[in-house]
Amino acid sequence: MEYGISNEDKRILRELAEKHKEFASQERNTVLKEKWYRHNALQGEIPMVVLESWGFNNEVIIPRLKCTGDFARKVEFDLYQDFVGQELFEDDRVTPDCFEMNYDTEFKLYGLDMKKEFATGKEEEDCAGISVRFLPVIEDLEDDLEKIGASVFSVDLDSSRKKLEAVTEAIGDILPVRRKMDCLYSVPTQMLIHLMGMENMMLNIAQYPELFKKIMDQAADDTLAYYDLLEEKGVILPTTEYESVGQGTFAFNRELPGPEILKERKLTRRDVWGYMDSQETLSISPKMFEEIIFPCYEKIGSQFGLLSYGCCEPVDKVWDSCISKFKNLRKVSISPWCDEEFMGERLRGSNVIYHRKPAATFLGISGKELDEEAFRAYIRKSLHAARGCKMEITQRDIYTIDRNIEKARRYIQIIREEIEDHWK
Repeated sequence: MEYGISNEDKRILRELAEKHKEFASQERNTVLKEKWYRHNALQGEIPMVVLESWGFNNEVIIPRLKCTGDFARKVEFDLYQDFVGQELFEDDRVTPDCFEMNYDTEFKLYGLDMKKEFATGKEEEDCAGISVRFLPVIEDLEDDLEKIGASVFSVDLDSSRKKLEAVTEAIGDILPVRRKMDCLYSVPTQMLIHLMGMENMMLNIAQYPELFKKIMDQAADDTLAYYDLLEEKGVILPTTEYESVGQGTFAFNRELPGPEILKERKLTRRDVWGYMDSQETLSISPKMFEEIIFPCYEKIGSQFGLLSYGCCEPVDKVWDSCISKFKNLRKVSISPWCDEEFMGERLRGSNVIYHRKPAATFLGISGKELDEEAFRAYIRKSLHAARGCKMEITQRDIYTIDRNIEKARRYIQIIREEIEDHWK
């Protein structure tokens, strides 16, 4: 991809940067930032609320895009992504006071490429929101063991520099452009599913438990070697402000080293947020998870400064035996398939935030009006389950809002009203 930006695309980006700056400069942002700092420090008084738009950005962002160049169009998309929550839904996302750009990095588990097949037979870039399946690269683990090589990982400083320079030249005098790093994100079983497929992965765990544990251990060692490279290259950056922390939350904290530390030393993985989940193993027994999967996760996850864990998997099944062992755990996902009351009991009065991920069925079913009464009862149940905990609510996995912004705004309003009436 070329990183040049045409004059017309530059004009579009500059107008959008002005709009971004206006949202960022609002007093609301200052108040919200402090709320996030207090929340992540376990001092917040009420739950934070976020609606993730990535699943339905084809309804709220893509129709607005005007740039014609590929790189400029991506920058335009990212600018919108920064303030869409504030502009459209009035959730608790904070619009950054700058435009942040990640380094270009790669991690390829075992050096193997994924193979995908889309429902339409089209290429990936034409298939947003369309069903996809992963074609097995590894089928029978014992037969295919020779395919498993060393993982491949790299940092492309040259492309990263060129992108930063191009965006700085285009909008830097309006909106500061700076380098960032989101949390260190590690999901080993998801990468294995992409190489094996779900059925093969389950069969391989059952047939070759020791061999599977061995390749999981390699995944952990290779991941840590990748982090060693990031540390060596100086591309691990502070996660103390707007940075994303995995599934629908943000880094704001004063516990981990901030930007000032970079004048003294490079950061390590122990200085930043990390995120892990293992949605793919919900079908195996807690004992099998503890013996075969968790040693890999513990080896990686224990090394982060702070850890956020979980997505859709019911963490209650492995909480006592595994997840609760993380001493650096700050947030844990309470998914629609999780025992809310059990986790409320376990987290009450602890230093781990009850990160509720409500079911998508109320907002995300196409063609249906919002059932306010049923949704209120649903959220009220979660608020009761989490009493005595520090709570956060992130609505994820919404793939359509039927282009109805008011429906989504009302959804957030209802959550706030229930918090006002029932959170103590």
